[in-house]
Amino acid sequence: MLSAPSPWHLAIISLLLFLFVGCAGTPLGIENREARLSIARLGSADGDPEGFASLRSAFRLRNPGHDVSFQRNTRALVSYSKTRAAFVQTGEARAEISGGALHRSSNLTVGDIVILRPGEGLLTDAPLSFVVFEVPDNPPRELPSYVRPDWDLSITDTPGGCAEEEGAYRRILLTWKPEVGPYIWHGLNAHRVRISDSFTHYHPVDGGFDEFYLVQMVQPGGSILTSPHVEAIESRNVARDAVPELMRLDQLAVGDLVYLPRGLIHRGIGGVLAQVITVPGFRPGAEIGVDHHLRAINEQLQLTADESIPFHQSASLEAVVK
Repeated sequence: MLSAPSPWHLAIISLLLFLFVGCAGTPLGIENREARLSIARLGSADGDPEGFASLRSAFRLRNPGHDVSFQRNTRALVSYSKTRAAFVQTGEARAEISGGALHRSSNLTVGDIVILRPGEGLLTDAPLSFVVFEVPDNPPRELPSYVRPDWDLSITDTPGGCAEEEGAYRRILLTWKPEVGPYIWHGLNAHRVRISDSFTHYHPVDGGFDEFYLVQMVQPGGSILTSPHVEAIESRNVARDAVPELMRLDQLAVGDLVYLPRGLIHRGIGGVLAQVITVPGFRPGAEIGVDHHLRAINEQLQLTADESIPFHQSASLEAVVK
């Protein structure tokens, strides 16, 4: 005859059950994943220091050697020992880089990037706000210090990615491949794009990249859809009562810095003009579409129009990898 389990054994069994349930998923059958959306509302009155601190912490944890800062209404970025990519978010000014072999000057406005190499700083004649990325990889020698998508004749509209419609505004500032754009840097890539209705995708944890949206204009209804539930969606193992929790919708505003870590499904909709920034650079083959899975789940569960999971129509016809 078996003896009754001791209190110690019961405690161990309870702990194991807790860990199993925590790893297996929520009561609705959708797994918990580490990848989570972060939004810092930099355009708010106080610049959202708490939201930015949370975003920065998550980014640094996932990307050792990298950092991000927000410099608001400043006329100077002091010289520093590491490479930085400074994205102009507000203002217009004449700027000069100091500390390097040459003193280079340029006009700057929203949408421009300044590449500051180790030992270089920036001075401006009027206040600007910057989102500044610290990158451990030095840029190629031939990469210019100022990248201005609306003023550089070598940067032209290139539909694709999040904006495939004919005549889309999508200008590639820093890229991985020379056939895509003139300025190559594998440490950080960026393209300025107007997103109306992108396909739903994620970047894999292994071999992918983290992505940011630095929002610079928004039409009414401009939003982002996200989901950490890659496994449930790709296996199409979603219960009907889990559908409302499958995708999250966040309205966007000018000044938002949106952090999309590897492994987080996302889709921009409604009209958003943003700098799309990838760290490290955009790796070909690391955009994994899921619209065909979303469409199949809708059909499998026979969801009505009001109940259905949103998906990109043309991207749902077959598996999409870019």
